[in-house]
Amino acid sequence: MIRKAPYGSWLSPISLDSITQESISFGHLAVDDDYLYWTEQRPDEDGRNVIVQYNPKSSIKSDLMPAPFNARTRVHEYGGGSFLVSDGKVYFSNWDDQRIYSCTNDSKPKPLTPVGDFRYADGVMDKKRKQIICIREDHSSQRPEPINAIVSIDTHTGSTRVLSDAHNFCSNPRISPDGNELCWLAWNHPKMPWDGSELHVASIHEDGSIFNSRVVAGSSSESIFQPEWSPQGTLYFVSDRSGWWNIYSLIEGNTKCVYELDAEFGMPMWTLGVSTYGFIDENQIISWFNIRGNWQIGIIDLKNNNLTELETSFTDLARIGLKAHGNNVLVGSASPISAATISLYDQNSSSFTIIEGSKTLSFPVEYFSLPETIEIISENTHPVHAFFYPPTNPAFKAPENTLPPLIVFTHGGPTSAATTGLNLNIQFWTSRGFSVLDVNYGGSSGYGRDYRSRLNLKWGIVDVDDCISAASHIVNRGDADPNRLAIRGGSAGGFTTLSALTFRNFFKTGTSQYGVTDLTGLANDTHKFESRYLDNLVGPFPEESETYHQRSPINSADQITCPVLLLQGLEDAIVPPDQAERMLKILQKNEIPVAYIPFPEEQHGFRKAANIQRSLEAELYFYSQIFKFEPAEKLQPLEIFNRQNL
Repeated sequence: MIRKAPYGSWLSPISLDSITQESISFGHLAVDDDYLYWTEQRPDEDGRNVIVQYNPKSSIKSDLMPAPFNARTRVHEYGGGSFLVSDGKVYFSNWDDQRIYSCTNDSKPKPLTPVGDFRYADGVMDKKRKQIICIREDHSSQRPEPINAIVSIDTHTGSTRVLSDAHNFCSNPRISPDGNELCWLAWNHPKMPWDGSELHVASIHEDGSIFNSRVVAGSSSESIFQPEWSPQGTLYFVSDRSGWWNIYSLIEGNTKCVYELDAEFGMPMWTLGVSTYGFIDENQIISWFNIRGNWQIGIIDLKNNNLTELETSFTDLARIGLKAHGNNVLVGSASPISAATISLYDQNSSSFTIIEGSKTLSFPVEYFSLPETIEIISENTHPVHAFFYPPTNPAFKAPENTLPPLIVFTHGGPTSAATTGLNLNIQFWTSRGFSVLDVNYGGSSGYGRDYRSRLNLKWGIVDVDDCISAASHIVNRGDADPNRLAIRGGSAGGFTTLSALTFRNFFKTGTSQYGVTDLTGLANDTHKFESRYLDNLVGPFPEESETYHQRSPINSADQITCPVLLLQGLEDAIVPPDQAERMLKILQKNEIPVAYIPFPEEQHGFRKAANIQRSLEAELYFYSQIFKFEPAEKLQPLEIFNRQNL
């Protein structure tokens, strides 16, 4: 029997426990001969990242590292590329001390690099010289910023040699199949890698040093992504020189687009080690590509210059990508009704076999709200893209002549993007009777370089306008209650959220998770990777300090008139806790209803199961008090300052 209950008060099987219970997220993938590897971040182990080995012949999976080892690097603070595998031996960066350790499936981890204030990531094995070539971030000096370099590490002694430190940043060192050439990416302040980067190639001496270094692609206005050597030694890379991230080859000094398409074969390199394509053989590339926010996977025939899309239910690479090595093709994916999975691609049948899932789903898919692709023209006459999720629960319906509350999701980055892979955080809301609008505002990736560039110098303006335009569209067509509109986001999405609440009188409440409140403070006190990011998004600092002041929600917080929830990790090195705490004090003083939850031992993003659950529970409780509905489950109360003004 279908029960009648107000929106927001529907009983859902997608409980707080189910969000994290038996839930993992996947990271780096690797293929080594006949074995496959990936990392799992496990909330029930306080977010520990575990390297898993898989034998496709026996289907046996095994953890390669006991607790408390944690395969996670802090390079660029966002990490990625935390391990490599060569001939059955695994080398990984350990979170606690950031040293590289080695292990096998029958040996305990042993340290390779010495104790020191160094971080390592994105490594490859130089088998010819028995050395690892990787990124090293040196925090040992008293310089204002750490030094990023391409280094080699002797696998027997751990001794390190700097190969290149000529740029502010570097990534993707990759060795040619014959071991004679090394390529890598490099870029300098104030550019981010998706703004402008260079592809370097150098020859390698027998002793491991490099010579004849040269730039073969890229510039300050061209972004290069994922250089790879083909099995026969041809260099390939992704470039957005056409306005779209397409795949190119470099043959005898000439570059050629292997298949031109108004689609993205790359993505912003927020984390290291990301791979969207790989070689099945010399003549075939398997690749993810993004068309209007939806990821697809296909085979590029290099001889005939054509692309064959593979028939799958996948719509998202789940931020994992793929790795290919001969007959083994390891693919990360998700769909609107399936959480992240890792699959093996069978070339003979052109099919995928799931070998691991991120989540064991214990509830029917009928409870899943399916995304509707939205494209509108904003109030500034620009296109805006979003995914709309209506309230969905087969056991409930709302009273007649009522409309659901709407939550607008604002992704981070801001150069990241919302995707259509199953997100239980969204389904948590829709199964309780909320509408959700996941907005890819101007600046988001997946829609070409021009769309990404719309946010340049206009962060806090274009993103806010686009979110309001998209939400207004949903309200105007009758799919949301105009008096119950919320906006929420984390990091850069938190900045968009707070900017909307500060400078526009549209939303009725909002939630900021580790969001930016003070642009000047962020410019003065953040990590190296993003220390000049705002030059492109806001303007050069300190020359445009007045703009920074004007755009910062903290400096106009007196304009906020609606309730605000602030959630913050206390070990956040990207957005320090004082940004949330200062906002809290101002709102308290102004008698605005506000709640604040600090999470000890959390960095930029919540990884521990208890904290993930508490943040969602608090948000649901907060909205129930504002929108005046009774949640179906009993929730832990939340201290709301100035509650009398709700």
